[in-house]
Amino acid sequence: MFHYVLRRLLLMIPTLLGITFLIFLLLAMAPGGIGAGAVRAGGGSQVEGSKLAVIQAYFEDRYGIKDPVLVQYGRWLARIAPVKFGARDQSTPAGAMLSTPREVDAPPMLSWFPLSDATIEARDRAEAALGTVEPVSDAAREEAQRAYRRLETEYVTARGAYRAAIKLLGNELIDFAQTKGIAGVSTAEGDARFDRIERIARDPAAPQDASIQKLADEVHTRYVGALEVYRRVRIAFAAKPFPEAGIPIIPGWISLGAPDLGVSFSQGQPSSVLIGRALPVTMLLNFIAFPIIYLIAVPTGILAASRRGSWFDIGSGGLFVALWSVPVVWTGTLMIGYLASDQYLGAFPASGLSDAAAVRWTYLPSWRPDGNFEPGWLLDRIWHICLPVTCLVYGGFAILAKQTRAAMLDNFSADYVRTAIAKGVPRGTVTLRHVFRNSLLPIITMFVTIFPSMLAGSVIIERIFSVPGMGSLLLEAINARDRELILANTLMVAAVNLVALLLADILYAAADPRVTYE
Repeated sequence: MFHYVLRRLLLMIPTLLGITFLIFLLLAMAPGGIGAGAVRAGGGSQVEGSKLAVIQAYFEDRYGIKDPVLVQYGRWLARIAPVKFGARDQSTPAGAMLSTPREVDAPPMLSWFPLSDATIEARDRAEAALGTVEPVSDAAREEAQRAYRRLETEYVTARGAYRAAIKLLGNELIDFAQTKGIAGVSTAEGDARFDRIERIARDPAAPQDASIQKLADEVHTRYVGALEVYRRVRIAFAAKPFPEAGIPIIPGWISLGAPDLGVSFSQGQPSSVLIGRALPVTMLLNFIAFPIIYLIAVPTGILAASRRGSWFDIGSGGLFVALWSVPVVWTGTLMIGYLASDQYLGAFPASGLSDAAAVRWTYLPSWRPDGNFEPGWLLDRIWHICLPVTCLVYGGFAILAKQTRAAMLDNFSADYVRTAIAKGVPRGTVTLRHVFRNSLLPIITMFVTIFPSMLAGSVIIERIFSVPGMGSLLLEAINARDRELILANTLMVAAVNLVALLLADILYAAADPRVTYE
């Protein structure tokens, strides 16, 4: 069994790669590519220039948004892989990962506008900053962290100004190329294709030449400014103002660390922190709903099979099919409108997981000193999740009960059952110890079907009842076009489903001694 589980765990890796690559490819093919969320972060509204520059610099450093999709995906994999290569990242108190600052890209059109001696000297100074730097002491760490944050912001600003200068130069060069009757010198987004323009001979007599030269000088000036800031921020990072993440295997080369799921710019927090809050909520709902489905559907299926054709068999089957036919969206809306609304029953809360005052309550119900009853945190939580769990469970009764009934009926007609009955074995013993035990495999198989569908259904239910779980988090990420959060959610949901498949295989061997994986 151990070797089988190990093999399955290894096979999960290519499966996860396939799922995440498909989602990554879809995001990259969307208008604007993987970094399109940079202009729509913050719930879909246009962001201010300073924040936009930070987000664009983040996506450039993390993915290299001008590179091919496969290269971008490879960089993302390197971030989430437990084995890290190169210098270790540093972890901020908020949980975000800081990697080595990205170098400043060289200016375009160097054959037209070669670097001056002063620019080359500035570049050499920046490269010389990569030497050995002593780590900061614990006493100076807090000040070093603030200084690094200031330099990081300054570096983003300098790079933004450098990119803006390149954009202006590109626009002028596009106009120059078009006057020469040359097409295909700009991308679909309107950026200049400098490699194609550079093949054109420079024309000093062109009316745009003076303006082009002036813009090129501005690009080189901004380049030198960005290099100087890069030199200082690189030194500040090498001093390790934040604790290093992971465990070193070969210092400076290989280390082990937690997946870096990136930063959600729609919510301004690391994706791992957001998922760490949302995933337990979704798992709580499903882990409560799942046993309820089995505790009701399996015994019902057993009784229906034992009393085939009776009123119980027909009635339970009809009831479960009727429940299965009712849409979850409609049920949730009716529950909020009638069971939670104060205009009608008002017996349940309409949203959330806890009362606002629950943080001050004791864990279990109790009586206050003034004589009033306090429900306690646990009872309040149960009260809040009653409606969401009800919406999760009722649709699963029909599938599992019908499958249990069919598996039981199939085994009731087997020879070993007839032999047991002929020997005088009690009916209950035959049903539970012989028929039911041999019917477990199809029931376990349903686990693989029901569990993923319940996770998918959580998206709708969490939205209806305003439950802060993975479903709500994923919908918010999609609405905000938050690429990082979408990728992180995809990875976590895919991993949970693959673990469910592995658990089903393990249960096969536990339920039936004939099943072996050795």
